[in-house]
Amino acid sequence: MKIIKWGFIGCGEVTEKKSGPAFSEVEGSMVEAVMSRSADKARSYAERHGIHKWYTDPQELIDDPDVNAIYIATPPSSHATFAIMSMKAGKPVYVEKPLAASYEDCARVNRVSEETGVPCFVAYYRRYLPYFQKVKSIIDSGTIGHILNVQVRFAVPPRDLDYHTANLPWRLQPDIAGGGYFYDLAPHQLDLLQYFFGVILEADGICANRGKLYQAEDSVSACFRFDGGLPGSGSWCFVAYESAKEDRIQGGGDQGQVCFSVFNYDPIQLHTNEGTQSIAVPNPPYVQFPLIKNVIEHLQGLDVCTCTSVSATPVNWAMDQILGKF
Repeated sequence: MKIIKWGFIGCGEVTEKKSGPAFSEVEGSMVEAVMSRSADKARSYAERHGIHKWYTDPQELIDDPDVNAIYIATPPSSHATFAIMSMKAGKPVYVEKPLAASYEDCARVNRVSEETGVPCFVAYYRRYLPYFQKVKSIIDSGTIGHILNVQVRFAVPPRDLDYHTANLPWRLQPDIAGGGYFYDLAPHQLDLLQYFFGVILEADGICANRGKLYQAEDSVSACFRFDGGLPGSGSWCFVAYESAKEDRIQGGGDQGQVCFSVFNYDPIQLHTNEGTQSIAVPNPPYVQFPLIKNVIEHLQGLDVCTCTSVSATPVNWAMDQILGKF
C-alpha cells in the first residue's frame, strides 16, 4: 500500500483527542470514512473533520472499496468481531486497547490474522511515547542495576457517572468492557511492564467490590512473575478517597530505583547513589501519533511495527488470571 485510506468503526472521544487527527498527520495516510450506529454522530464527525463518507453499518464501511485499513474504536466486546470481519475482508486493523474483552477472544483474533496473513495492531501507544522510552532506557542501561522488584500502585476516587446506577458507563459493564475500570486502565500499565521486563508467566489476584456503587470489581490486588523470574505486585482502587489518589510504578534495582506515572506523566524520579533526579519528558500533542506512524509505515513497507495482536494478548491473559476469569 502506498496510500492508507482508513475507515473508522466508532468515532467517540478517543478519536477526537488522542488518535483521530494523527491518521491525517502522517504522509501517505488519510481518513476516508467513519461509522457510528448513530447517524447524527457519524455525520457530525465526518463534517467536522472533513471526511468524505460516513456509515451506520460496520460491514458497509469494511466493504467500501476506497477503504483499505480499519481503525476500531468501539468498546472491547466488539473488538474481536470487527477485527475478524476486517481481516477476512483483507483489510489490516488497528484496534483500541485492550485487544478484546477476554483472552479467548484475543486468541480468535490471532488465529484469523495468521490464517489470512492480514496484520492486526493494537493501540498500546505508551510504548512509543518519549516519556516511557526514557524509562526503558534507564532500565536497559543498568543505571539502577539488576532489577529486583516492580510495584504498581493506582488509586482514584469514583467518577460522578459511577453513582448513576441505572445508567452506568460502559466501562463498568463487564459484558461490554470485560471487567470494571481495572480492565479499562490496567492494560496500559501491564503492557508497559511487559514491554520493560518481559512476558508475565504467572499471575493471581484478589478482587473485591468495596464501594458497592456497581457490580464490577472496584478494588484489585495482584501478584505476578515475569519470564526472567522478576516478581511484581499491584494494587488498584477505583473508589479511593480524593487525597489518596496515586498513579505510580516503582522499579527497584540493586543500584537504585526508578519511579514514574502512567496516566499523569509526572516527572520520572531516578534514585541512585548520586542522588535523586527529577526528569520531565514532554509527549507529542496527539499521544497516539508515534504508534500510528509506525503502523502506517509498516503497511507501506517502510518499517516493522511490533505492537501487534500477538504482543498484546499476554495483557488480557494476565488480567483474566488476576480477575479469576479462567
